[in-house]
Amino acid sequence: MQVIKYAFQQHGDERGMLVALEEFKDIPFEIKRVYFMYETKSDIHRGFHAHKNLEQILICIHGSCKVRLDNGLEKKVVSLEKPYEGLYISNDMWREMYDFSEDAVLLVLASDFYHEEDYIRDYDEFIEFSRKKSR
Repeated sequence: MQVIKYAFQQHGDERGMLVALEEFKDIPFEIKRVYFMYETKSDIHRGFHAHKNLEQILICIHGSCKVRLDNGLEKKVVSLEKPYEGLYISNDMWREMYDFSEDAVLLVLASDFYHEEDYIRDYDEFIEFSRKKSR
């Protein structure tokens, strides 16, 4: 399983730090939706879905969390703990976010608007989708 973690360019001086992100330059797709999660309790797990078409970049801009990725054949856990690192998640990847620090803010950049029909929320359906896609 290939996991792509981006280290975004940081700019800083005595005033502090800044990270600027541009679609097709720093982000490999057109950004059509941005949302973020915060005040998520450390014992809460989120996600539990995949997408048929949507691509995402996850950035823990404050605090930390973990992301469990599953492509139907193997699983991998990625820690997000730096505000200048982003995790690319392709459309055919089951994801679960968990182990949120008390101060975690998880920012998500998405390649499309919200469409419920793009979600695969049943794990067995995801496995079948993955098998068909790999043929």
